[in-house]
Amino acid sequence: MTLLLLTVFAGLLIIKAPIAVALGLSAGVTIFVHGLPLSVLMQRAVNSIDSSPLLAVPMFILAAGLLTATGVTRYMFDLVRMVVGRVRGGMAHVNVLLSLVFAGMSGAALADIGAMGAMQVREMEAQGYSRRFAAGVSIAAATIGPIFPPSIPLIIFATAAEVSGVKLLLAGIVPALMITAMLMGYIALVAKRQNLPRDTVSPSLQAFGRLALISLPAMLTPVLLIGGLLSGIFGPTEAAGITVAYAIFIGLAVYRSLTWQALLETTRETVLATANILFVVAAAAIFAWVLTMDQIPDKAGVWLLGISDDPLVLLLILNVILLIAGMFMESIAAILIIAPIVTPALIQAGAPPEQIGVVMVLNLMIGLLTPPVGMSLYMMSIAAKMSFAEVLRGVMPFFLPLFIALALVTFFPGLSAWLPNYLME
Repeated sequence: MTLLLLTVFAGLLIIKAPIAVALGLSAGVTIFVHGLPLSVLMQRAVNSIDSSPLLAVPMFILAAGLLTATGVTRYMFDLVRMVVGRVRGGMAHVNVLLSLVFAGMSGAALADIGAMGAMQVREMEAQGYSRRFAAGVSIAAATIGPIFPPSIPLIIFATAAEVSGVKLLLAGIVPALMITAMLMGYIALVAKRQNLPRDTVSPSLQAFGRLALISLPAMLTPVLLIGGLLSGIFGPTEAAGITVAYAIFIGLAVYRSLTWQALLETTRETVLATANILFVVAAAAIFAWVLTMDQIPDKAGVWLLGISDDPLVLLLILNVILLIAGMFMESIAAILIIAPIVTPALIQAGAPPEQIGVVMVLNLMIGLLTPPVGMSLYMMSIAAKMSFAEVLRGVMPFFLPLFIALALVTFFPGLSAWLPNYLME
């Protein structure tokens, strides 16, 4: 059964069928050939999206879109420039820090690139940086978004692996800060070696205070989100709804730049993005059901534990699997398929679920930077009007700090698990 499933799936990918179509159609063909009831297709698809935690996904997408529509990202960009812009390589540091700030609003790498990629490349090029280097910094820094809360991939992982969504979101805080530090450390080394330019901005206390005051309401969004999660006032789904309400409030009442037309357009884009994600979720659920019917999760668990019962060894094996999968598969589909298969064995071996989630998501975010799929590469290529090859050459040096960060979260479970366990014990 599994052989037929994977053969049809691979064939559909080769002819460049959309990932959701490849998942659903290969599962459908397998179910039909083996005489299983076709009603399973609809039943599993509907059940997979009938999930309260998944409600957070469209709301976080909407919240990020609303905040972007207010135009506040420009103010935040100028504010961060005043803080670190004057150091050598300052604009590259600004790029990374702005991605961290925006991560607390978007929760998705592609949203980060789509909202700020073109602006970041344009501003860095104006300061004397090469377009290649600017694009590389921008898409490498975008990996922070899916790690720092609110993280859409971590919410998907929590749903697929049936673990605490709140703990998964909190688990991303320390690794995201570490990735930020790694990227900025690497930029500092490159800046010294290549004599990168300093920013031409002329900071003043008055201008800084003005920008800080303007940016404060938007920058309070992650504070509201994380504070609510820590206090137990609400969970991920409720947090998403409150974030949307807050974004609408500051857009209409504080910034007064969110028009009804922009609100409708953002809602339309959210519906389209959510439909794409949930299509993948529903198709992956059918695909995973066929694997479950063939006892693949149990067999995989036995195989993994037969290799070793050391969680570190199993995590290293998982890294290899995910890095390969990330080169060919869309990240959400990979999470939905792989997480239910490997997570039980890893937890049984002693790996914290928070660490497993962060390792999986970081691997797949690195996969967004690798061909042939490499959606971040394609997104930046479109946003900055650069060739795919030029964007790829720009990001290749940044694999070093990203792989160091991946090694650290793999070897040291406390980086992911300590904070959520300490705050929620």
